[in-house]
Parts: sequence; structure tokens; C-alpha cells
Amino acid sequence: MDAKASETRPSLLNKLKTMARKLKANLMVMYLAYRDPRVPLFAKIFAICVVAYAFSPVDLIPDFIPVLGYLDDIILVPFGVYIALRLFPKEVLEEYRAKAEEQRKLGKPKNWITGTFIIAVWIALAVLCGRYFIRLVK
Repeated sequence: MDAKASETRPSLLNKLKTMARKLKANLMVMYLAYRDPRVPLFAKIFAICVVAYAFSPVDLIPDFIPVLGYLDDIILVPFGVYIALRLFPKEVLEEYRAKAEEQRKLGKPKNWITGTFIIAVWIALAVLCGRYFIRLVK
């Protein structure tokens, strides 16, 4: 294989990033469409969880942790979006795509409630780990 052919072919990481960007673009569609009465209850609940986590200003796995830090950005959020989109009726998604494009120009909304919840989980884990280590030392 020559060097020119390998330069034109995108790497696996670039393909994953491109696919993740496309799926994340659908977050706004889900954010707007989950309130529609034509969407089944399970799809609404799943979409709310995915959108709330994606719009949260705090990651469950912080980005400064090598490799794992980007796991949610590259794999978890896009996978959640992919599943949620499969649960939505196609006509509902098509209807909200134009509205989502307008909203996307205004910027990504922040979900501080989910961010607060994730911070609380991290604090609770730190307290539990601290108690465990104190018991080991005694």
C-alpha cells in the first residue's frame, strides 16, 4: 500500500469522531421532539436521560482521565442518541429537524440539574471511599 492511499483514507478514530458529531447533532432534535404526544413513553424517558446527560456541564467521567475521559464523548453519548433515535417515530423526527437547526444556531443549552446530580454522585463516592480507607487504617 502506498503512502498516498493511506493519506486519503480516513482513520478509524476520524470515522468515529465524524459519526459521533452526526449523532450528537440529533440531540437537539430529540430535545425538541420528546414532548410530542406521538412519542412513546419509554422513548421519552430514554431521550430525556440521554439529552440531560449530553447537555450537562459536568461529565460522569472527567475528560482529564486518560482514554476513559473521552469514552462518554466518543462512545456513550452517540450510542445513547442512536438508540433513542430508533425509538422515535420517523415522522416526528423529520418534523423537528428544521426547528432543531434554528435552535442549534443559538447554542447548546446547559442542564445544571443533571450537572448538580453528577457532582453529588462524585461527592458521595469520595465520601464512601474516604470512610472505607479510614476503616482500613484503624
